[in-house]
Amino acid sequence: MKHTTETCLSSSIRRYVELKQALGRDFTKERRVLETIETFMIRTGAADWTQSAFEQWCRTFAHLSPTVRRNWMRIARNFFLYLQRTEPTCFAPDVGDFPRPHQPVRPHIFTDLEIIWLLQAAAKLKPVPRSPLRPEIFHLAIVLLNTTGMRRGELACLTIADYDQRTRSLLVREAKFHRSRYLPLSADASREVETYLATRRQCNLPMEADSPLLWNRYCNGYSGCGLGDGIHELIRETGIRTTDGRLPRVHDMRHSFAIRVLLRWYKAGVDVQVKLPALATYMGHVSISSTEYYLPFVAELAAAASNRFAGRYGALIQPSPGGGAL
Repeated sequence: MKHTTETCLSSSIRRYVELKQALGRDFTKERRVLETIETFMIRTGAADWTQSAFEQWCRTFAHLSPTVRRNWMRIARNFFLYLQRTEPTCFAPDVGDFPRPHQPVRPHIFTDLEIIWLLQAAAKLKPVPRSPLRPEIFHLAIVLLNTTGMRRGELACLTIADYDQRTRSLLVREAKFHRSRYLPLSADASREVETYLATRRQCNLPMEADSPLLWNRYCNGYSGCGLGDGIHELIRETGIRTTDGRLPRVHDMRHSFAIRVLLRWYKAGVDVQVKLPALATYMGHVSISSTEYYLPFVAELAAAASNRFAGRYGALIQPSPGGGAL
């Protein structure tokens, strides 16, 4: 959005955005939020940024969710903290005035049986004119989401050229945090991709290198939302529910992948802490702190960690006279 009227903040916002972009940030969303501050100041005639102006600006997006409102306020606060470096008296919002952060949703860890149910449900889907390979596409989508842990948006952006048959790997291009990465596939997952491509070739559907891997006729490719809606409907049909009775999220498949990897490492007896950076890289994270978000302490992990501890140090723990351990 371009303003014909400058505010007292316009030049500072431009410098701030240019700085962040020079450091490698996309900063598109943040720039748009800061532009709403300019729009607000122009519309209200505000000559300066004050506590009162901040509160009035916040009321302009009161209809948004608490999480989004908190994020917008955080973006504004970061900008004004930057401004305080050269203008110490500049007002900066207090985080205590922000909406409380929501409690993270506990992820549903899909069992092997539930994944089988979803694959069986996908195989029963009916082809439609816009998606003649609808059963095959959703079957492949479920396989890849559960064996690679990739984000559904990353899956939707894959092209045929991104699959390398020689190395049995997928190239995820410019994903979140602007990071590209190669994902080696298991033999079974690679076989699923090749079976799907062979079926697509037999049906004389587009096979150009830049054609979307998950192709449909009208949009030339599924969007992340389209994939999510389709898989969510399969989850509904199979009756899979969380412990509190709600429908699992498609994103829970990413959590499930991370948990399964950790459990395999525990069973193999490898040093989990040493291997975590590899998992972070595979999942497209900038650090293992992001990966840890996908590793809730579920019962299976607790048991694996307990067994690992008992195997190494159990002999050192002796029963106390009262029946406890010392």
